[in-house]
Amino acid sequence: MLQQHTLDQLRGLRLDGMIAALTDTATQHAAEALPFDQRLALLVQRELDWRGGKRVARLLKAAKLKVSAACVEDIDWRASRGLDRHLVTALAGGDWIRHGRNVLITGATGCGKTWLGCALAQQAARQGFSVLYTRATRLLQELQVAHGDGSFSRRLAQLARLDLLVLDDLAIAPITAPERQDLLELLDDRVGSRSTLITSQLPTSAWHAWLAEPTIADAIMDRLLHSAHTIALKGESLRRARAQA
Repeated sequence: MLQQHTLDQLRGLRLDGMIAALTDTATQHAAEALPFDQRLALLVQRELDWRGGKRVARLLKAAKLKVSAACVEDIDWRASRGLDRHLVTALAGGDWIRHGRNVLITGATGCGKTWLGCALAQQAARQGFSVLYTRATRLLQELQVAHGDGSFSRRLAQLARLDLLVLDDLAIAPITAPERQDLLELLDDRVGSRSTLITSQLPTSAWHAWLAEPTIADAIMDRLLHSAHTIALKGESLRRARAQA
């Protein structure tokens, strides 16, 4: 009776990790021979692990990754893809996000840009960073709508708070003058303090011409390229290779 009362109190305090530990037979047996302070430490650690797992689950759900199963452990390291293992391993450590740096991934359609971007984004969420994936064209269209309904400033502020923003398929379509200005505003809020991961079929050397207006293009490229890590994927389409397998 006392045990159930205690469990109810823990539930009221939302200590679900401790409840799981107390009701886990294996944990109970392992703790029986431990002194009180070590049993307490075990319960506290289980609570911390539980909360950490719940936070990661929330971050991954909020990230809305296009390829939710992508992870750095499953990266295809074939030499023909042109991946620098040392660089990608360093990126998996997360320091680039802690220092507000960008990652720019380019390559032909189907070569795995989105997959790699989602793998790095998932790794970031697992490390406790807030993440959001979106297609670049969709976000720019969303910001144009936000101008009309008066929510632009609020939405820009929300995006500025994200530790990592993933913009997939940048430069897949022509950009309008208002979209170009919004992209500059978006990046200006993030430069030096928050990270942006961009994938594109165009090499970074062609982005300035895509942006068209030289003055704004200079400003955007400066914010993107400053302290950025670049990955130029090579090789045949992975989708085509899977279809032929």
